[in-house]
Amino acid sequence: MSPAFGAERAEALLREWTSNESLVKHGLSVARCTESYGLREAARLGLSGDSAKRFAEMYRCAGLLHDFDYDRHPTPEEHPFVGVKFLREQGWPEEILHAILAHADYSGVVPETHLDKALFASDELAGFLTACALVKPSKAIAEVEVASVKKKMKDKAFARAVKREDITRGAELLGIPVEEHIGNCLRAMQEHAAELGLLGIGG
Repeated sequence: MSPAFGAERAEALLREWTSNESLVKHGLSVARCTESYGLREAARLGLSGDSAKRFAEMYRCAGLLHDFDYDRHPTPEEHPFVGVKFLREQGWPEEILHAILAHADYSGVVPETHLDKALFASDELAGFLTACALVKPSKAIAEVEVASVKKKMKDKAFARAVKREDITRGAELLGIPVEEHIGNCLRAMQEHAAELGLLGIGG
């Protein structure tokens, strides 16, 4: 990907369009989870070095941009359609735009590519993992474990806005057990805890 359509530009757009810091952090979190699946897919395809990094960067950009228009255009009539129209006019790759549309189950676009599936699978889970971290006394994602996440998924009163069925369906789309999916995204977020504001108290 050219720098004009890279992660730096994508993050700049996210911050430019989003005044809500929690939404910014959500975009950053989803981006890291989605990127981790891009790295796995790159390895499966036999890519390495810069080729693998460029491939995974497209996944990260999709995560950064999936909700970038939400702060300004939160209704289902506008999000993510306004953002996608803007990105298309700017010349962003269609693979990214298709993934952004497919992450919204009401858009009429279904997840088809691995990128589509990775973004859909990462969206709700990233939010849920953040919630799991923030209820810890330390507020550190390093202390979150797969088993406790699974337990909290059964507690309908906890983070009730998160669609559990999307987490489960996301894992199915990727063809992996939900425990593995949780572990993958948890590691990705733990590795970037400082960026995501999840190092915890004093971090």
